[in-house]
Amino acid sequence: MCENPAGPTIHSIERGFAVYVIFLHGPAASGKHTIGSLLSESTGLPLFHNHLTVDLVKTLFDFGTEPFRALRANVWLESFRQAARADRSFIFTFHPEASVDPQTISDLEEAVRSEGGEVYFVELKCPEDTVLERLGNESRTRFGKLVDGDLYQQISASGGFDFPPMPEPIVSVDTDRLSPSESALAIDKAILQARSG
Repeated sequence: MCENPAGPTIHSIERGFAVYVIFLHGPAASGKHTIGSLLSESTGLPLFHNHLTVDLVKTLFDFGTEPFRALRANVWLESFRQAARADRSFIFTFHPEASVDPQTISDLEEAVRSEGGEVYFVELKCPEDTVLERLGNESRTRFGKLVDGDLYQQISASGGFDFPPMPEPIVSVDTDRLSPSESALAIDKAILQARSG
C-alpha cells in the first residue's frame, strides 16, 4: 500500500471538492495499472483501467476496427458522463495510440468539466528499452496485454503509437527512475496540491 505523508490526503479532502478524474497516461509497460492500483489504495478512488473497456469491446469487435473504435469511445464517454453526474471521482488509465480519435480526449474532459469537475492529467514516462524489458512481466500476461517485444517495435515503427500531444500534465513521473510506490506518492502529492490550491 502507498503510504502518504502526515497531513490531509486526497481521500480526506474529497468531500469538499467537485468530482475529479486522475487521468494517468503513458506508453505500454510504463506502470499505469500498477501505479493506478496504488493510488486507488491510498485515495479510496476506484481504478477504471483502460483494458476493462478494451476487453469488453473485443468480445464483439476486432481491435482497431471502426465498430471497435466507436464502441470503445462511447463506453469511455458515457462512463465519464455518468460518474461526473453522480459525483463519482475515479482514476483512469490511458495509452495514447493511433486507434483512438484525439477528439475523444477533449470529449472526456468536457464530460467532467460540464458537471463542474476537473480532470488531472498525469504523464508516466518510460524509455523504450525499459518498456521492452517490462513487456513480458507476469502482470501483463494476466491482463492479456501486449507482451511481444518484436510486435511492439513493429507497431511503433508503423505509427501505431502515434498520437498528438496530450493536455499539459500536473506532474510528469519517470517510472524508470522511481519505484511504483514512489511514483504513486509523487502523484498523490501533486493531486493534493492541485486540489488544495
